[in-house]
Amino acid sequence: MLKLDAIEMREIRLPLKQPFVTASGVQDCRRILLLEISARTGETAWSECVAQETPHYSPETIDTAWFAIREWFVPALKGHDIHAPSDILIPLRVFRGHRMAKAALEMACWNLEAQRTDTSLATLLGGTQRRVPAGIAIGMQPEESMLVERVQDSLGQGYRNVKIKIGPGADVRCVEAIRSGIGADVPLSVDANASYTLADIELLRTLDTYGLTMIEQPLAQDDLVRHAALQAQLSTPVCLDESITGPDRVEDMVRLRSGRVVNVKPGRVGGLSAAISIHNVCRKSRLDAWVGGMLETGIGRAYNVALASLPGFTLPGDLSPSSRYWACDIVQPEWTMSPDGFVEAPWDRTGLGVEVDRSRIDDLTCRLERLVW
Repeated sequence: MLKLDAIEMREIRLPLKQPFVTASGVQDCRRILLLEISARTGETAWSECVAQETPHYSPETIDTAWFAIREWFVPALKGHDIHAPSDILIPLRVFRGHRMAKAALEMACWNLEAQRTDTSLATLLGGTQRRVPAGIAIGMQPEESMLVERVQDSLGQGYRNVKIKIGPGADVRCVEAIRSGIGADVPLSVDANASYTLADIELLRTLDTYGLTMIEQPLAQDDLVRHAALQAQLSTPVCLDESITGPDRVEDMVRLRSGRVVNVKPGRVGGLSAAISIHNVCRKSRLDAWVGGMLETGIGRAYNVALASLPGFTLPGDLSPSSRYWACDIVQPEWTMSPDGFVEAPWDRTGLGVEVDRSRIDDLTCRLERLVW
C-alpha cells in the first residue's frame, strides 16, 4: 500500500531543436509540468503532465493542470490510501475532465509501485516486447522539397513509419511530392489533427489513392459518427486520436465502425490504467493500436516506451529518441534508437529505467510549488 507524503510541481521550459508545425500552430519551446511525488516509505517518482501551453489539442493547459492539482486534487487525496496505482483516481472521479492532470498523478503511482516492488515499469504493466518499433512525426514544412528531404532522412535513420502533419492547403500535394520523390512503398501516414469535415470528402478520397498506412483524426476531435461515414468510403484505415478518451469510446468506435486504428496517449485518456484498458479492447476487437507522443521529455518518453511494450500495440509508436527534439534531455541515459528503428524497453532496471537529471531540471525550473499531505 502506498501512502503519499508530498507532491512537488515544477514548470520547466525546454526549447525544441526545431519548430514543430501542425494545423493547430507552431511550437518552438515547451512549457512542461513535472511532478515529483514522495511516498512515506521513502520512494520518489517523477512524472510529466502532457498538457500544452494553449488549448489547441485539448481543453487542458499546463496552467489548468497546475490549478486543478493544487486546488482540487491534492485536498481530495489527503488521507486516501492507495492499494493499486489506479486507486489514486477514485477520489478524483467527482471532478469532471482534467484527464492530463489526473494522468500525471496516476502514472507517478505506477512508478512508485514499480520501485516498491523492485521491478521495471514495463514488466509491471504487462509488457512483452523488449524492442519497441519507433515511428516519427514530422511537422509541416515551408516547402515540399524540405518535407521530402526530412522524410528521406527519417527513413535513412531507420524509422519504421513516417507520419506527416497535414492541413487544408498542405495535404495532397505534400503526399504526392513524397510518393514521387521517394517511392510508393515507403511506410507513410498523415495526421490532420481534426482539420477537415465531410465537405472535404473528395480531397480525402484523393489521399486514399496513395497507399497510406493510415489517415489520423481527419474529422472533429469529439466525433465518431462522421468518422464512420468516412471510413465506409475509404480503403485507408482511419486512425482516431483526439476522439478516443477512454475504453468506452473505443467500444463505440467498434460498434459504429468509425476507424480501424487507435492512437493511445496515456495523458489524453487519463493515465496508464485507462491506456491498458484501451489496449485490451483493441486486442479483443482486432484493432491495430500504437502509442502516440506529445513532445515529451525523457520522463514522459519512459512511460510511453513501457506502455508500448504491451503485446497489443501492433504499429510503430511516436517514440523518437531524445536527440530528435532536445539538444539535451533531462534524463540519463538519453533515449536512443537502433539503426533498424527500435527502442529498447529497459526491462532490467527498476521503475522508469532512466535517471532523472535533477541538476538540469533545477536549471530549467521557472516555477516551483510543494504540496504536503
